[in-house]
Amino acid sequence: MSPYIRKVKTSSGATAVQIVDKRGGVRRIVAHVGSAHDDVELAVLMQAARERLNEGQAELDLGLDEAVRTSPGRARVVATASQVLWDVLVDAYRALGFTALEDEAFMKLVLARIIEPTSKADTIRVLEDVGIAAPHLNTLYATLRRSQERDYRDALAKACLAHSARRAGTAAMIMYDVTTLHFENEDEDDLRKVGMSKERRVDPQVQVGLLVDPAGFPLEVHLFEGNKAETTTLIPVLTEFQRRHGVTDLVVVADAGMLSAANLNALEDAGFSFIVGSRLTKAPYDLADHFQRKGNYFEDGQILESTRVMGTGKAARERRIVYQWSFKRNKRDDRNINLMIAKAEKIAAGTIPLKKARFLKVSGATKELDQATIDRARQLAGLKGYVTNLSAQTMPGPAIIAAYHDLWRVEQSFRMTKSDLKARPVFHRQRDAIEAHLTVVLAALAISRYLQDATGVSIKKLVQSLRPLRSVLIDIDGHQITAHPTITPEARAILNQLPPISAGH
Repeated sequence: MSPYIRKVKTSSGATAVQIVDKRGGVRRIVAHVGSAHDDVELAVLMQAARERLNEGQAELDLGLDEAVRTSPGRARVVATASQVLWDVLVDAYRALGFTALEDEAFMKLVLARIIEPTSKADTIRVLEDVGIAAPHLNTLYATLRRSQERDYRDALAKACLAHSARRAGTAAMIMYDVTTLHFENEDEDDLRKVGMSKERRVDPQVQVGLLVDPAGFPLEVHLFEGNKAETTTLIPVLTEFQRRHGVTDLVVVADAGMLSAANLNALEDAGFSFIVGSRLTKAPYDLADHFQRKGNYFEDGQILESTRVMGTGKAARERRIVYQWSFKRNKRDDRNINLMIAKAEKIAAGTIPLKKARFLKVSGATKELDQATIDRARQLAGLKGYVTNLSAQTMPGPAIIAAYHDLWRVEQSFRMTKSDLKARPVFHRQRDAIEAHLTVVLAALAISRYLQDATGVSIKKLVQSLRPLRSVLIDIDGHQITAHPTITPEARAILNQLPPISAGH
């Protein structure tokens, strides 16, 4: 059977145009011409496919350019490309200083991940689909090895901090959090371990620690064993940050999972200030005076402060504790308490099987509500606590609380790596391969945050808006003409927020 043209719908909703050969019942793709996102683009790709099958036999008249329509010669589509999108991504890569790596294959690997997160092998298809010459697969794997050997992560981290400083001045605050990446593999090793999963999974996993600036722009990413306690990841990350950048005069913001007296002492001894979430178990003692005088009454937004000795023996140090009560948080906490009471009541009544419940007290065969625990939970509903070594003169309570609330930006960056950039699940087997994968993800995340900050739209929407804008290279009797796409209003709004695109990409 002779080769023929096939149109196939892709998972993204586009229409892939392929030249296919079928022999002996086996279909083989001879060439992937491209993927179309509208009727005009599909017509261009179909014409390009026909040109490959029947060289020089078809006229091209797609209304793309006056010179094409009026030319007496034959027109042939030479190539199509999502050049607008590619130029935007390359400009962002350059603006962040990543070209200092002098590795074009690494750049293509990073930008392809932003366009369509996929396997390293499938990256070639993504690049060809947007009309960019793709490196050989062996070159891509060599690039990953080179990124480890030459420590690209170090250069990227320095470039990221430099960008953060250019935008907001010398960094005065950094945010830290940890997430987990799981593996489609049942076997553990020295790195991939079954541990406390953020997604309640039982697969082997690794932990990833991420430092970002207050705007959510990434500064560092680090890899840890899957069963490592979160509290033990903070100091190594900050120690490396300190070594790499020579910076100590910073405020580190982290959630309550990082809270331990030893951690806070180590941070302070290393020259860092900190703001971390405080567990509420000590609140009745910290706020004993308030509860004695006013009971459970608080004004909305009320801030109370206390001090508490944390640690024992020579490690004991006095810490400042800032509390805030919120009406909105109180309503949410009360609602959750009511749900947990209802669950405990059903277990006590025997209407649902016995299982762990916060407000259930079990003594032998007797099951009943734990009223003391309920009363304590009601007392603390609406409160949130923060521990810091910053004085009230340096940073008053409202500023402490506002700084901590910026931690959501770390989680936002993690969501981007796991969804838009698909950093999970990870199929790599060796530590160096996983580290190289995270280096690519770090660069892709930095570019994505840069573009989102500049345009005000998500990286997903930016790609969806610009990818269909394809330039077409047309050959007319040996003369080549580039037909530029019509910029849609949505794409124009995005492009207007960016610096002019550099020429010569």
